[in-house]
Amino acid sequence: MFESMRMLSGLLIGGAFNSEASELAYHIICLILLIAMLICAVAAIVIVLFQPGNSTGIDALGGSSETFFGKNKGRSMESKMKRWTIICLITLAVLAIVFFILQLNAVWGITG
Repeated sequence: MFESMRMLSGLLIGGAFNSEASELAYHIICLILLIAMLICAVAAIVIVLFQPGNSTGIDALGGSSETFFGKNKGRSMESKMKRWTIICLITLAVLAIVFFILQLNAVWGITG
């Protein structure tokens, strides 16, 4: 357990790999982060595309009446979609920050 903690801290701090196993673990972690970011981005795009527009459009001119149940049903589904959009985007942002931290050596040209 302590060896794995030391390896993970070595990945976050230096990027200088002590062995081929730590280099492989670094690349696997980066690949997993990239795949997770791709899934979050695609999910956020799909959820946003399925959300209804906020404007009522031409219905506002006609004065159409809608039942209380119909209004709340639409709002609850809309609020769930907005909540899932926020969750996907926050997860994407956190994963991007973690990925950037892992890539600091490559970005700033630091050699260990």
